[in-house]
Amino acid sequence: MNKSVFYHAGCPVCISAEQDLISLIGETNVAIVNIGEERSRISEAEELGVKSVPALVTPNGNILHINYGASIEEVKG
Repeated sequence: MNKSVFYHAGCPVCISAEQDLISLIGETNVAIVNIGEERSRISEAEELGVKSVPALVTPNGNILHINYGASIEEVKG
């Protein structure tokens, strides 16, 4: 992984965090994945260790869970 990946579910908390992250680290340094819309990528997030969204996965694999919004199980529905 050569840049961070920000997983979220599209809620207002997630969108706000997305905008803050882009502002802080730059749009070219983060891939945005809305798993509420891209449901096929939920398993990808789970395999990386994401337990709740919004979450940022850094290039070295650290997972930063941000302002707990929803568990992956809740997103899966």
